Amino acid sequence: MLWRRPVSLLAACLLLAVAPHRAQAKEDWVRTWDAALQLIPQGKDLPAIFQAPEVSGRTVRQIIYPSLGGQEVRLHISNRYGTAPLDILEARIAKAKGDSAETRDAGVTVTFNGSSILHLPPGGEADSDPVTLALEGGEPYATSLYVGPHQRMEAWHRVSGQINYISAAGNHAGEASGEAYRTHFIHYAWVTSLSVKQSDDAKAILAIGDSITDGLRSSTDLNRRWPDGLMRRLAAEKGQRMAVLNAGISGNRLLSDSACWGEKLVTRFDREITSAADIKTAIVLIGINDINFAAQPANAGLDCDSPHTQVSAADLIAGYRQLAVLAHHRQIRIIMGTILPAGLPPAREKIRLAVNDWIRSSSEIDGVIDFDKALRDPSHPESLRAAFDCGDHVHPSDAGYAAMAQAVPLQLLAPLQLSGTATTSQ
Repeated sequence: MLWRRPVSLLAACLLLAVAPHRAQAKEDWVRTWDAALQLIPQGKDLPAIFQAPEVSGRTVRQIIYPSLGGQEVRLHISNRYGTAPLDILEARIAKAKGDSAETRDAGVTVTFNGSSILHLPPGGEADSDPVTLALEGGEPYATSLYVGPHQRMEAWHRVSGQINYISAAGNHAGEASGEAYRTHFIHYAWVTSLSVKQSDDAKAILAIGDSITDGLRSSTDLNRRWPDGLMRRLAAEKGQRMAVLNAGISGNRLLSDSACWGEKLVTRFDREITSAADIKTAIVLIGINDINFAAQPANAGLDCDSPHTQVSAADLIAGYRQLAVLAHHRQIRIIMGTILPAGLPPAREKIRLAVNDWIRSSSEIDGVIDFDKALRDPSHPESLRAAFDCGDHVHPSDAGYAAMAQAVPLQLLAPLQLSGTATTSQ
């Protein structure tokens, strides 16, 4: 049994107000890859980076890297945030040839309740039928979706860190060649998870937060995000059957929604852990955008940083406590990462330091990963170490993300009973 603190009346009311978005996952299915969706900004004259690609009557091929292997898989398809139906006329999954649209072969057809066609109403979600496929952890796979003639992309995971592909008009789902896939995009859409059937006690770890978990500024197509590094560490450990799922969203905040950066974490966290039979641990790293966005200038057009809400350390701590209550209610261990240095001005730096002090000392969470300590410059602790800075003084470089992965004490992830005393990385 996971250690948990008593649930307050306020927390109990909060839990009663939350509804799961889909049925509880069965114990023998473990998610091996995950992507968190966000609404694509709406309006006229959007900047190019927020304009959805043309997909009507085309085939969308997306490259994913599962954590764990197996012999039987299923896809989860989501039309969350959609205002029109999602029509998939054929879906296939195949072993990919690395950083291209080519696949090893035609792959296997994915069906839904026995049909090769899936029609999802706005907001709808669906698991595919189980598919027999020899899946290898850490290897690339291509999901190919041939969509209807009037299909639009209304939601995506905006920062995939992976080049994906859209074909010329027509059904090219079963083609191993990448010749038809002339359009590139760097988002994920519709496919929100890949699960693998397991006969052992494999479980999943959910890494959730903002761009630093999402891996913004890491090298495209090379899987250099810190959760990728953690996945490789776990794969090297004999007997460790743990998937690492990345539910980071770039620009995400703990306490405020955004037209560009997704729902606030205190809202989306429960949805991400609702099908929690496979998730036993959540690693949370968030807060820097809450601290920073209040100071960003308002934009007369699309204002991605709106609302420019001023937050205090107490506000953020209250939000973290909500996450802890939700996790413990579902018997999930919650581990929090300290907020990385970002060269903040004194008033904002004071908030960051106070939050990190609370994270390091709190008995309301089940463990601490001191990312701040691992990446800060010893001579200037308010800043990232130069070798770990991608150049914008906020996001890590590939080396910085690797250092974050190394900073995770693996004993925090072991299936042990918790004493209630937080453990900190050294």
